[in-house]
Amino acid sequence: MGQRLRRESLATLPTPVRSVELNHATGDKIVSIKCDDLSGGVYGGNKVRKLEYALWPARQRKKLNIATFGAVGSNHALATALYARSLGYGCTCFLSHQAASPGIARTLNALLANGAEIVRFGGAYSKRVQILREHLWNRNFWIIPAGGSSWLGTMGFVNAGLELAAQIESGDLLLPDRIYMATGTMGSAAGLAIGLAIAGLPCRVEAVRVSATSICNERRLRKLIATTIAMMYRLDASITSELQQQVNIRLRHSFYADGYARSNRETDDAVKFANDELGLALETTYTGKAMAALLRDLSKNRDQRPMFWNTYNSAPLPVPDGSLPGGRLPEEFQKYL
Repeated sequence: MGQRLRRESLATLPTPVRSVELNHATGDKIVSIKCDDLSGGVYGGNKVRKLEYALWPARQRKKLNIATFGAVGSNHALATALYARSLGYGCTCFLSHQAASPGIARTLNALLANGAEIVRFGGAYSKRVQILREHLWNRNFWIIPAGGSSWLGTMGFVNAGLELAAQIESGDLLLPDRIYMATGTMGSAAGLAIGLAIAGLPCRVEAVRVSATSICNERRLRKLIATTIAMMYRLDASITSELQQQVNIRLRHSFYADGYARSNRETDDAVKFANDELGLALETTYTGKAMAALLRDLSKNRDQRPMFWNTYNSAPLPVPDGSLPGGRLPEEFQKYL
């Protein structure tokens, strides 16, 4: 389906899968891992799949700059800036405050090193409109929403679901019962669930919420799924609204840990377990919470064949060659360094 849409060629696909046998308290368990940390040479994780589709219209419309949104530690903002630069665009990142976490300084420094313009974004609606007018007016921008979770970005993970189905069919791994994925703006999880439904696989996507319910909730999830399927119908009349009834996804709210980018003991333990037992380097904002959900379910013996979808980048950040026009860091963000 996604092949009928034009896209930028950014990702290294298919990403590998592997299985790890655990001697768990409830008996031997096999955990499958989808290694989307290896999805791109410039920057891995789940964002590159979305950006392939979300960035293409900028070329069609002859845009010069890309703008997007996120918190100061946003992997999406960083991935967008890196891939925008690789395609020759300037990039402006409208960023908001978040709880302090170890990766923020690294993210902000990488944005600056790669020439991104960083703008403090927030406040009342009128203030946000003023900021956008000030920085976007007459600068020929293409705007990508937070998390890349437009219907176009979601298509990247519809393809991911079909990719996984092909790997299962080829015998690369056993069919998982549930697939655990961290979700903030829901595009990755929604697209994956749609792709699995198209492939006729009975796996349920366990979408582990990591952002506030004002952003990540059942109503918005269903709207995104419905919109994506409706746009797919325009490309392929065999994709009908009945597909919505086959999409198997559940939002998990119990692992939010008191706020975005905030951790707790269960998340910290899950990150350590992933490192020690699975050979995964996770973090506490997104992937650690998804792993915590998997481990809690596994301890209750509810899943026989769980899969963990690793959405966290493991590629080293590129060092730009030569001087860049880079922006300065807003004074309000200095505290994160």
